[in-house]
Formats: sequence, structure tokens, C-alpha cells
Amino acid sequence: MNVTWGDVSVSTEGEGEESAEAATLVWRGLLFATILASLLIAGCAVGPDFKKPAAPGVSDYAAHPPATTTSTANVAGGEAQRFARGADIPADWWTLFHSSALNALIEQSLSSNPDLEAAQAALSVARENVLAGRGAYYPGVAAGVSASRQQDPPGALAPVPSNNAFLYNLFTPQVSVSYVPDVFGLNRRTVESLKAQEQAVRFQTIATQVTLTANVVVAAIQQASLQAQVDATRRMIDINTRMLGVLRYQLAKGYAGRLDVAAQESQLAQVAATLPPLLKQLTQQHDLLAVLAGQFPGQLPDGKFELSSLQLPQDLPLSLPSVLVAQRPDVRQAEANMHAASAQVGVAMANRLPNISLTANAGNTALAIGQLFKAGTGFWNLGADVAAPIFQGGTLLHQERAAQAAYVQAAAQYRSTVLTAFQNVADTLAALEQDAEGLKAAAHAADAAKVTLDLSQRQWKDGYAGYLSVLSAEQAYQQAQINLVQAQANRYADTAALYQALGGGWWHRAEPAHAAPTRNADEK
Repeated sequence: MNVTWGDVSVSTEGEGEESAEAATLVWRGLLFATILASLLIAGCAVGPDFKKPAAPGVSDYAAHPPATTTSTANVAGGEAQRFARGADIPADWWTLFHSSALNALIEQSLSSNPDLEAAQAALSVARENVLAGRGAYYPGVAAGVSASRQQDPPGALAPVPSNNAFLYNLFTPQVSVSYVPDVFGLNRRTVESLKAQEQAVRFQTIATQVTLTANVVVAAIQQASLQAQVDATRRMIDINTRMLGVLRYQLAKGYAGRLDVAAQESQLAQVAATLPPLLKQLTQQHDLLAVLAGQFPGQLPDGKFELSSLQLPQDLPLSLPSVLVAQRPDVRQAEANMHAASAQVGVAMANRLPNISLTANAGNTALAIGQLFKAGTGFWNLGADVAAPIFQGGTLLHQERAAQAAYVQAAAQYRSTVLTAFQNVADTLAALEQDAEGLKAAAHAADAAKVTLDLSQRQWKDGYAGYLSVLSAEQAYQQAQINLVQAQANRYADTAALYQALGGGWWHRAEPAHAAPTRNADEK
């Protein structure tokens, strides 16, 4: 007959009734142990059962609900923005800016960014740890063969070999089965903690992805803003250089004083000093975009983003406060950390309780390999052990108290994360409102500077004003253009920040294989 334990099969052909009966007893013993273990597992696991924190009982993010923002006509990014309360967020929200170059850069970042790749690898590690932890639910089966050469003392009363030889070989193949019933839920709480840790890593991966897309959008907007500021600054340097040339000519002809020339030289130096910092920031933004896309700085093409090529999203989603905690990956990560800490309390409590172990061994032993499976060489044993900690110097007690304190810490960190999430949304909504007002003011200032420049040029052509007044008006206009560009960039960047603050629409995006389900039905 053949007796099988898991994937191990032992043949008892030719051993006689004794070996067959022994193998049958071992099999029955293992079956009984499995049934007993199943009954024991049905018991309750010690420790607290984790309960999902309730959604915050607030109806708005700020004291005053956001209203439609101010619009500015004939200015890129000057459209009014409306807030759709309770609207969903698309997974590819950045496409709402209608920039093919931006879309391509983000897709490249999502496929090549090393930080995102590392986060996905960390998620795989967490998943494998969960699968490894589940192995504690099943019996452990091991098979082994030992061969030894032994010598008994010559004065032994009963030499082992029947031929009274004190020097002999011994061959022993055997199968061992061990099982630790999860009586008090130690294994269940351990796996529960591992699952929660996996979820924490999962949401950390999602947060990395959301942050990456938002960073790419903001970096591209900032690059476009800096490029426009660099161009305007260079025009201002050219204007001041021409003004200095005029004053030096007038000084030579006796129509201007040395003080006027010195003042203009100082003005030119001050304007020129603002260009290197802008060029440095522009280069750094280019390098940042390259790294975000998973490339070396020298590998990213020198393609330039322009604010005029971006379209400002006009209908902005505004998730309900009760839904925000289900959408923000950092909040979900904090919740998973809280769950893992709760399960660790149960692990610490179970470690203080008795531990039961069931074992079974079956095999053969003989003096020669050819005699291993003959009658009379088989052996088996069944065993059950109960061990309970009695005195550990307070170690287990304080470990349980530490686990309880860690849970309190995780709960406080969860509340802090929720508050920060609401703060992010409230701050972004306020920023969008003020950005619209700031853009309107900057546009009015630019229009006024343009009118002044036109009048100055007309008076100069008609002979009623000097050329210096024209250059001064043109310089003021260029400075107004720089302020306008900065105001435009603020609107675009804070719009991207709102999508990030609301969760980034990750629940509509495909996750790596074997990912856990997205938001539960009651969270949508």
C-alpha cells in the first residue's frame, strides 16, 4: 500500500501487516489532529477587532463654500472656474489642460520614474509577505534521510545490532508533520497585520503615483513661467541698455548730468542681476522634468512649454468631505497603519497565552539500505505539546502595552492626516479664488502699462516727449508682463494642486496585477 502526506509518498509494499497498520495509525492520527485543529481555529481571536474610522462630520471644507471665481477677458488662463460639488475626478485629469506635450511627458514619467518603480517593488514585497504569513495556517511537512556510522561502547549491556557488532551503519528515512493550531488567533492576527501593512504600502504606491503626475504638471507650468520671465527680463535689459546709451550721448552733448548716467547704470545692473537666478531656476526645472521622466538631465529634449498652449480647466470637481477620506491615498495609508497596529495588539496578547503543537513522525530505520522497507523496520510517533509562558521578566506584558501605545499613536496620526487633507483642500480653494483676483489685477496693470507705453510712443513721435520716457514706459510694461505671467502660472499650478488634494482619481486607474480592489461600494 502507499501512504501519502502532502506531496510525500511512502511505499509499504512488502513490510507486512505491522508496517501497514502503523502507517494507517499515523494517517488517522494526522486526520484527527487536522479536525481538532479546525475546531480550535473556529475560536475567537484575542485582541480588538478593527473598526473603520467614521467619516468626519463636516459638510464643507471652509467657513464659506467656494463660489465661481472671477474671470479676466482676453488673457490666457483668465476663464472663470466653477466648482461641481460631488463630481468625480478623472484618472487622467492632466489631459484637461489640453497639452499633448504634457500628456506625453506624464506617460513617460509613469512608465520610467524610478521612485514609482521602487514603490511598486515594495508593494510586491508586502504581498509576498502576506502569502508567506498564510503558510502558518497549514501543517508543515518535511521529509529527510539520514545515514550514520555508529559505534557502541564495548561494555554496553545490549548492543543494538542483533549480530552483537559494536560498529555499524544506520539508515533512517522519515516524514515529519508538525502543526500549531491557531487556538487564540495568533496566526490570524499576524496575517491581519501583514494584510494591513500591504494595504499601507499599496496606498503609499498610489500616493507616489498621484504626487508624480502633479509634480510633472507643476514643473512644466513653472518652466513655461520662467521661460516667459527670462524673455521679458532680457527685453528689459535691452531697454535699459538703450536708455543708458541715450543718456551717455546726452552727457557728451551737455544735455544730461553725470548723476543721471550713474543712476541708469545702477538700474541696468539691477535688472541684469535678476537674469542669472531666473536662468538657474529654468535649468533646474528642465533637470527636474528629466528626472521625473526617469531620464538624465542631458537626455530630455529642450522642448519648451508655453502658458498660452495650456487650457485652464473651467469645471472643477469638489468631492464631498465625507468622501475625501476614501479618496486621499495618504489618509487610506494612515488608516491601514492603524489597522496593522490594532492587529499587533492581538498578536502581543496571544503571545502571552498557551501554545499548542501537534507533531507526527513516520519512517524506517535499518542497518543497510536494502533492508529499509522490510518488515520490522518501520516506526512512527504522535505527539502534542502545550507550552505556556510563566515568567519572562515582564517582557511579554510590556510588549503588549507597547502595542497598545502604538495603536494610540497610529490613531492620532490618522486624525492628523485627515486634518491635513482637509487643510490642503481648503488652502487650495482659497488659493484658486485669490489667484483669479490676482490675475485680474495683474491684467489690469499690464493693460495700463500698455496704454502708457502707447501714449509715450505717440508723444515721442510728435515731438512732445523724449526718448527716455518711451524707454521708461516700455520697461514698466515688461515688468507688468512678468507679473502677469506669474499670476497665470499660479492659476494653472493651483488647479493641478486641487486635483492632487482631492486624491488624483486613482480609483479609476489600473493598478499592478493582483492589486486589492479599489474603493468599496459604500465609499463611492
